[in-house]
Amino acid sequence: MLSYLQPSDLMVQLVATDFLRYFLAAGAAYLFFWVIFFEKWQHRVIQRKKLQSQKMWMEVRYSLSTLVIFALVGTGVVLAKKAGYTLLYDDFREYGWIWALASFALAILIHDAYFYWMHRLMHHPKIFRHVHLVHHMSTNPSPWAAYSFHPIEAVVEAGILPLLVFLLPLHTGVLFVFLLYMITRNVLGHLGIEFLPKAFVRIPFLKLHTTTTHHDLHHKESSSNFGLYFTWWDRWCGTEHKRYRETFEEVTTRES
Repeated sequence: MLSYLQPSDLMVQLVATDFLRYFLAAGAAYLFFWVIFFEKWQHRVIQRKKLQSQKMWMEVRYSLSTLVIFALVGTGVVLAKKAGYTLLYDDFREYGWIWALASFALAILIHDAYFYWMHRLMHHPKIFRHVHLVHHMSTNPSPWAAYSFHPIEAVVEAGILPLLVFLLPLHTGVLFVFLLYMITRNVLGHLGIEFLPKAFVRIPFLKLHTTTTHHDLHHKESSSNFGLYFTWWDRWCGTEHKRYRETFEEVTTRES
């Protein structure tokens, strides 16, 4: 349906959509954990620090520019689909439900690999202070930091979208669910409160997934834990924080 809009109208619609996605996800997490039920979760605040309103406003301001950049990339993808250049499709019958599920899993795996290596590159000393430093101004991040990027980083982050739609046959519905998954995991990674149970990092399948503590340690010290959805790239490449599991268990065993 979006493909029938004029480019300017399409851009406005995508900005509004990305705005809602970001503000609903980050706002819900902030209200639930830091406002309404903070008394219940305060012992799980990873860095034992209060969030600073000045820092949160900074995160929101940078996120607004990120939303515009994401919408520009999205507009390009929709126009490319309209012209027949992408592998996006609208009818599930073209590839079936099995491929729909498999393509969703593949999109997550590809994004995880893309993010890890892109993230490590942005920590190169000659790149970091010009691009990635903005995101690391949030040493004690809040949910609003999920999209707090320098404009150049926002462009690189958005690069996963054209990569996927030109590489994989993706149903538009699958792509939409993937984008929801992406923002949800991103917000939870910056939550600042560890909400998962203490046994999470001991269960074989679950421990392969990153936690809020995993990414929070990256913001605090910045030299480890570069992964997005999974921990295996950090393990394979020797970049996992040496005290990650110890820190996770310390946070999750605190008395309320």
